[in-house]
Amino acid sequence: MERAGRRVVAPIEPEPAPVPAQHFPDDFAEVLEATSTSRSTIGCVIPAYNEEESIAAVLESLLRQTRVPDVIHVVVNNTSDGTVREASKFAGPHEITTELGDQFTEVFIHDIGKNPDKKVGALNYGYSLVEGYDYLLGVDGDTTADNRAVEYLESEILADSRIGGISAIYSIDDAPIKGLVAQFLIAGQRTQFAAFNMQNLLRGRNMAVLGGQFSIFATKALRDVMRENHQNTPWVRDSEVEDSLLSLQIKSAGYLTKISPFAHADVGGMTTLRALDAQQVKWTYGAIELMWPGQRGDTKGQPFHPNLRLRWFENFSMLTNIVVRVAFIFLLVGSLSIGAFVFSPLWLIPPVIAVLLNVRVAMTMQDKTKRDILFAATGIPAELYMWVRISHFLRAWTSFLSRKKVDNWAAQAKAEKGGGFAHWAPLFVGIGVVIAIGVIWSLLGTEVQSAILAVGWPVLAIVTVVQTLFMFFKLVRRQYGYRV
Repeated sequence: MERAGRRVVAPIEPEPAPVPAQHFPDDFAEVLEATSTSRSTIGCVIPAYNEEESIAAVLESLLRQTRVPDVIHVVVNNTSDGTVREASKFAGPHEITTELGDQFTEVFIHDIGKNPDKKVGALNYGYSLVEGYDYLLGVDGDTTADNRAVEYLESEILADSRIGGISAIYSIDDAPIKGLVAQFLIAGQRTQFAAFNMQNLLRGRNMAVLGGQFSIFATKALRDVMRENHQNTPWVRDSEVEDSLLSLQIKSAGYLTKISPFAHADVGGMTTLRALDAQQVKWTYGAIELMWPGQRGDTKGQPFHPNLRLRWFENFSMLTNIVVRVAFIFLLVGSLSIGAFVFSPLWLIPPVIAVLLNVRVAMTMQDKTKRDILFAATGIPAELYMWVRISHFLRAWTSFLSRKKVDNWAAQAKAEKGGGFAHWAPLFVGIGVVIAIGVIWSLLGTEVQSAILAVGWPVLAIVTVVQTLFMFFKLVRRQYGYRV
């Protein structure tokens, strides 16, 4: 491909200054003070699959950075749209003037055609092009970042040689989203991202997953991972979630995996139920495989690995959410059916605490909107989204326990194109279960029904109290001024 003519990008306006460092834990303030003035080298790799609509914005975002990557490689794979055409408009050298001075970068477009390893193959192809650089910046083909994101990531990873990778804080730009369902789903995903980011920030900024959306990796750490795991490439297809597996391996190699408190990036959100279902099922299924030994390839399964403890906690929390909700509905209906229900205002405490917690999460968002606040404060949208997440959780575990091998990457691609109906399966199964339980309940005698209720309500009360206490502790926990 011929290089485009030489481009000169106009100086950019600096973004508003971030929250002062003293609002964050002392460790990051020390990092900023100790930042080296030496120039490291950063090679950016963008794996792109059918990103015609977003790739231009991604490249523009990178060229607006105060610290521009030294080279940018767009690796197009298995694409069927105009990604190459749109990306090629940016190909060639670029001279850029920022507040850090004059900078130079060059954009290369690589169309590797059909690749059986898909995103993993594109990432490894990109790695082969930048392995001589100090750092690899991985950016998804639908992710845009704040203008100082690369600068912040580089500053921190330069200051501590123990760090193997740092992730930006992820959210989703909801401004262009239209349609009631799409806006509801995006609001839920924004809340989900915010809660996950805050959880990692409060764990000493130790990031369980260096998401491929916008993360920087020390190439030395990647080489160590390859050597210790006898791999020819940093990324392997031993997991549905290649970034989670690599993060685990980097941690096992003795490096730190961190999340930046300053660098923010907007990722592509899922605007339909089927697309969101496919993505979330893939993520959950992949996490289960990492936790469970011997699933594919050389996946060892390390349930007590530091990067997987949070995964177990997430799965246990989701299971608790299911038990509490399902048990409450059936006990309530059962009590009403025999005229034994007695209302207690104490049952209002858990949903009130949940709403307050959701509101606090929304208030920590750096770019929160009225929609985020309403989503949290009204309670009903957040509860509906929880049921959507429950369906993803059940589908992932059912698929895993059935031992049926599926290509979740292909399923997600199909869903994003509007194909597939698997996301309705939990609803139909749930309706069947409700009918079956209703029939069984009607066949039981009153004494048996009363006995079930007499045991069920106290057990549910105990579980709910424990869950509510956990929510309360999260509600009052200090957040050090972090913004997600």
